[in-house]
Amino acid sequence: MAPDFEAEDIPTATPIHPNLIPVDDPQDRRIEVYQGLRDHVLRQRREEPGGDMDGVFMSEGDNVVERCLKAGYKLSSILIDGKRTKPLPAAVGPDVPVYAAGDSVLQRVTGYHLHRGMLACFARRPVPEPAEVLANSTNLLVTESIANPTNLGVIIRNAVGLGIDSYLLDPTSCDPLYRRTGRVSMGEAYVMPYARLPKFPEGLQQVIDAGFKLLAFTPAPDAVDVADLRLDPHEKVALMIGAEGPGLTQAAQDAAHVRVKIPMSGAVDSINVGSASAIAFYALQQSRRP
Repeated sequence: MAPDFEAEDIPTATPIHPNLIPVDDPQDRRIEVYQGLRDHVLRQRREEPGGDMDGVFMSEGDNVVERCLKAGYKLSSILIDGKRTKPLPAAVGPDVPVYAAGDSVLQRVTGYHLHRGMLACFARRPVPEPAEVLANSTNLLVTESIANPTNLGVIIRNAVGLGIDSYLLDPTSCDPLYRRTGRVSMGEAYVMPYARLPKFPEGLQQVIDAGFKLLAFTPAPDAVDVADLRLDPHEKVALMIGAEGPGLTQAAQDAAHVRVKIPMSGAVDSINVGSASAIAFYALQQSRRP
């Protein structure tokens, strides 16, 4: 088979990595793990426990990959555009296979052009038990049915920037290690501690038993205005947010100590869950002030 990219696509005078491997066949088994990234629903299913790619996840972009490496995840391989001349992040070890391919191979393998510089395959590690996360948190995020990877990435980035220690997901919330979540969170999804709770509302009892005041964010008219929220500076608090559109289930709201709302004006009854999370996290900060 004729090569898919020209020889000059691969730097030779000053190699960007000592283990650079040209690839000219989209069916090459060595890059099989990168197949099918365009269909994110299918890809998430393949990476789930029990899927044919169970045990790995993808990271995209130099800065995000570097954050993942610094978080301690083990790097298996990298896929880059064969025309790349920019050095790889310093954290990438010399023994990691770096596969370099031309545009048409990349398009057929991943479904899109590598305009963010690189794709990297990492090995998963065991997810901590909820008790471990609860024991090391004061400001906690709890999600119910946050199934959109982009929304989850925004929420995690907001959480890190606005004083949340860690987060717990219900079984229906999406994988925080999914490629799009990592990219949108700018790699914070790899750093912030998390765990999975059992199905709600039963799973919320672990949070309550650990001494957390559970706050449920909802647009319900009879909820407490977030501006009126007052908390003890040392009180352990868990902010619970739900999916775009349906929000928290009634059962989850009933399990909470307090229901809190962000007042809306006009005909809009709520805002995007990512935007709402930023307001909620900031309000939590302010509610602890004397």
